[in-house]
Amino acid sequence: MAHFVIMGCGRVGATLAHTLEDAGHSVAIIDQDDRAFRRLRSGFTGRKVTGVGFDRDTLKQAGVAEAYAFAAVSSGDNSNILATRVARETFHVQHVVARIYDPGRAEIYQRLGIPTVAAVRWSADQVLRRILPEQHLAGDFREPSGRLVLGELDINSAWIGHSVSSIERAADVRVAYLTRFGEGMLPTAATSYQDGDTVHAMMRLDRSAEVAHILAQAPAKES
Repeated sequence: MAHFVIMGCGRVGATLAHTLEDAGHSVAIIDQDDRAFRRLRSGFTGRKVTGVGFDRDTLKQAGVAEAYAFAAVSSGDNSNILATRVARETFHVQHVVARIYDPGRAEIYQRLGIPTVAAVRWSADQVLRRILPEQHLAGDFREPSGRLVLGELDINSAWIGHSVSSIERAADVRVAYLTRFGEGMLPTAATSYQDGDTVHAMMRLDRSAEVAHILAQAPAKES
């Protein structure tokens, strides 16, 4: 069980809140218009916080300091990015994602190290993949036997500057592609992991937890 904070109680925000609560997590949802909370079902037990999502006091009321993840899914790009930066840089929330309407801004946000999803290809499922490790490790693709899965990797920032091949060796995975500045790229032997990269790798499903544990740690120092 973990605590999640959602900014924006529109259709996507309400769907996320219900899905996370159904999974047994605690949820706080923020919206500056308290009428938006009418979208929540009558049995919703999470926190409803009225306020601006990038205001520090509002975020504190939502329990962001204890949050496992923060998702900004309001209708404003600037508000979503600002709130996500405050959550990460001020309250040190490790798992964040922002909804954006202008895909042309993706490169800027990637440079800030903020995972984003453009509204034109938006779904609540895509948010969940970025804030719930078990979701994105469940995989974007499974081969027919079900033993191999393609999924996003959460990688400790200490790996920045290390080669992609060293990540493969450490975790015993095969990196299929990277997303850098909003565009996919195939790694070569000379490719290094950079800040803001999203790494997609093939791995054995029964090792997904082990892979996540290995890459959550800093790389071992060479003797």
